[in-house]
Parts: sequence; C-alpha cells; structure tokens
Amino acid sequence: MRREASGRHASSVVGGETVRAFVPFPLPPAPPLQLTGERQGLLERATLALGRLDSIALLLPDPQLFLYAYVRREAVLSSQIEGTQSSLSDLLLFELDEQPGVPFDDVVEVSNYVAALEHGMARLREGFPLCNRLLREMHARLMERGRGSEKLPGEFRRSQNWIGGTRPGNAHFVPPPPGEVEACMGALEGFIHGGQDGGALPVLLKAALAHVQFETIHPFLDGNGRLGRLLIALLLHDGGVLRQPLLYLSLYFKQHRAVYYERLDGVRAGGDWEAWVDFFLEGVEQTAQGAVDTARRLVALFQADTQRVQEAGGRNAANVLRVLDALRHRPMCSLRQISASTGITFPTASKAMLALVDIGIARELTGQRRNRVFVYDAYLQVLNEGGEA
Repeated sequence: MRREASGRHASSVVGGETVRAFVPFPLPPAPPLQLTGERQGLLERATLALGRLDSIALLLPDPQLFLYAYVRREAVLSSQIEGTQSSLSDLLLFELDEQPGVPFDDVVEVSNYVAALEHGMARLREGFPLCNRLLREMHARLMERGRGSEKLPGEFRRSQNWIGGTRPGNAHFVPPPPGEVEACMGALEGFIHGGQDGGALPVLLKAALAHVQFETIHPFLDGNGRLGRLLIALLLHDGGVLRQPLLYLSLYFKQHRAVYYERLDGVRAGGDWEAWVDFFLEGVEQTAQGAVDTARRLVALFQADTQRVQEAGGRNAANVLRVLDALRHRPMCSLRQISASTGITFPTASKAMLALVDIGIARELTGQRRNRVFVYDAYLQVLNEGGEA
C-alpha cells in the first residue's frame, strides 16, 4: 500500500546551515499494515522457520557450543557492514590475547559487539525490560573501547547527525533534530511494550517495524546500525519467539545492501511499509533456514571427526577425543587453554593435539615452538561462509 511519507520534516541548524531533518510518526503505521494472502504466507513461513531454529537444541548436544560461535560470526558480519576488515579468526585470536592481523580498532569494534549482545541478553534473563535504558547500556558496551569511544557512549545524541554526504546539506538522509530524539525514542519504547496496539502485532512484524524506526531516529552519534540489528534479535527473544539469540540478519542485509537501503527510503518517503516487511520476512526465512542448515552441518562434522579419531585408535585416543571436544567449544585455542579446560596435563594435551594435526582435523597457526595456537579448520570454514571481509 502506498501512503504519504511516514513522518514530517523539521528544521535543524548545523554549523550555520539550515537543513530539513526527518521526524518519523509514531508506530504502528496508519493505515495499518496490509496482510494480504501472499504476505500472510510469508509471515507464516518465516514463523515456521524460526520455530525450527528455536528447536536447534534438539540437534546439538550442547546448544551453548553453537551460540558461542554463531554470536561471534554475527559480530563480524555486522561490523563488516560498517566498514571493518576484521574476520572471525581475528576476533578469536584477539580473545586469546594474541595480536590480530588487522587494525586494532577493527577487532576491538567486533569484540565490543559481542559484549553488547551478551550484556543485553543477561539483562533480559534477569527480568529487566527491553527499554531505552537497556539500549543505552548496550550502546555503552558497544562503544566502550576503540573507534567511536569519544562519541557519547550510552547517551542519546545532543547534536545533529546525518547519513551519506559530507555534511547535512548534501546528505542522503538527515535523522530527527537532537531535541526530538528523546520523544521519538520514548514513542518507540511505548510501541515495543505494546502501546497503540503494538501488542496485537505478531512479534516478527513488531521487530520489522521497530528496526526501521530505530534506524530512522538514529539516536546515537555512532553505532546505530549495529545496535539496530541487535534490536531485532532482542525483540525476538523478548517476545518469546527464540529462546536464544540465534537469528541475525546481518549477512542478508550485507548481501542485499542496495535493496535494504531502498526499502528504508521507501518507508520514509512513501510509507511503503509493506515492501519493507516483505523484504524483512524473506530475510528471516532464509536466515533461519541457513542457521538450521549450519547447525546440521556442524553436527555431521563433529560426528565424522569423532569417528576419524576412533578409527585412528591408539592408546591416547581418549585424550584426543577430549581435546577435540574442547575445540568444538573454542575452535581456536592455545595448548594452555586446552590443558585447563580438559583437566589433562600440558604434555598430554600437546600430544593429543598433534594427533589431531596428523589426521588433518587441527592446524597450528603461529609457526612458533612456544605459545602455539591451534585451529579447528573445518569448523571455522563452515562459520565463515559469507563472512569474508
């Protein structure tokens, strides 16, 4: 359905230049979303795909194993959209206190993303509401170190920002003036909590609408894109659709970047919420199915590699299996960490790891004699698909 623009324009003065900033109307859209037969079908397929994803615990012996790696994969992808060159391997090396092969700020930015997500999920689990205070807390974690740490972490902006262009006057889009941010975010918070019939919408549709509204308000000086993508995962978890934050659309948005921005512009300029919702639901279905497929492939990989160790045999087979299990939990590890996590001695861990290297499951990264780091290559290859910087 074509509507009028989904907001109004307000004057904002930046550096002596007066520009037209866009202030979105509160959600939900008026008139309401049109759930045609085709769109209803999209919603049902996306919901079913999420149900399969939520049942992933039935596939995996340890769901936290998948969550650990998948969250880090998402952190890399979401940060790449903002221009970082960090990879999943860089992040895992950084977490081992090793020197990554990319600029320090890039890998810190990705690490901050993991910290922001984990903080948000911990707060929700303890009963804290999904609210603006929580978003500010997550933003503080997101911008805590590295690039952007001077841009008011944890605080809504007090100056005008813009998207595209060298200044607001030639920008592609100018979000609300700073004086309007609190009111806009207050209205968004009310919608998330069910105000103005927001409670009657399916959680998936609420997440679709809230993401656009957050990106349109652009309430922080930096980090809006990453936090706006995290908001989707938080909404689905908080709404009871996913028990774990396993649905991330960053890869889909990255692969369809031009369409993503086109759909956002269509909402702002012409109120075309339906085209955005269709795009969003297609992404949810594809991404959820992709996550399920990834989990299945990892289960098959773990089973096959366990069998390879058992067939290789030897008196050390039991310890080799223990080290392989440790690599499933942390696909990049030092021998010191392996020894600590498995409870076996350093020499025994070293011997078992070398057995995994000999049969082609693990690989040593550093080329050094001391402080060696080993990687579970096939595991990382599965997770890295689509995530090359």
